[in-house]
Amino acid sequence: MSLDNFDRYQQESRKTWHLIHTDHPIVYPTLGLANEAGEVAGKIKKIFRDKNGEISAADREALKQELGDVLWYLAQICTELDLSLEEVAEANLAKLFSRQARGQIRGDGDYR
Repeated sequence: MSLDNFDRYQQESRKTWHLIHTDHPIVYPTLGLANEAGEVAGKIKKIFRDKNGEISAADREALKQELGDVLWYLAQICTELDLSLEEVAEANLAKLFSRQARGQIRGDGDYR
């Protein structure tokens, strides 16, 4: 199929869409986590774009505030999943140390 323009793409792609009901308490904190992580990334991008990578005290404070928001949303997701932040942190370290021991700390894929 050939697309003549983006209007046609938009019409055709809509054929694959369906409404997914998200009336669940994990949805809001998950979207919030993604949003706040994006805000952290945006601040870091601007530090490198506009300040040659120099992180000022004000930048550090702003990042601390955003990282706090990331942590809040992460805590809410953990709570919804009946996980503690400590449990998640310990599992993450175990995963990372296992990868390191096997020489797989770099690369991609969840199961390396």
